[in-house]
Amino acid sequence: VQLQASGGGLVQAGGSLRLSCAASGPTFSSYVMGWFRQAPGKEREFVAAIMWSGCATYYANSVKGRFTISRDNAKDTVYLQMNSLKPEDTAVYYCASREGTYYITTDRKYPYWGQGTQVTVSS
Repeated sequence: VQLQASGGGLVQAGGSLRLSCAASGPTFSSYVMGWFRQAPGKEREFVAAIMWSGCATYYANSVKGRFTISRDNAKDTVYLQMNSLKPEDTAVYYCASREGTYYITTDRKYPYWGQGTQVTVSS
């Protein structure tokens, strides 16, 4: 599976961005898709994940209620809609994919990663 993330940019606090992650590979629809982020000087952290069917989603407490993850299996794409952005959301955002449904918030359980897209939120 190859992943290509896009949609990052510079936005003011309170604004919105939508990230996209396009996947290539024959089994995208059977994979769990996740978004992680890494801010300067910090470890990579879990943001959100969505099950292969799209019926179950998971969010970090810090983004719950502001971010929405979704997927379109027909387009082999997963999205992260980010609203009410805060300066502390500034980071490089990565999409990732994996099989299996355990430890979905753990980055080392994801074998496939996109290249990352920068999100900068100004105050």
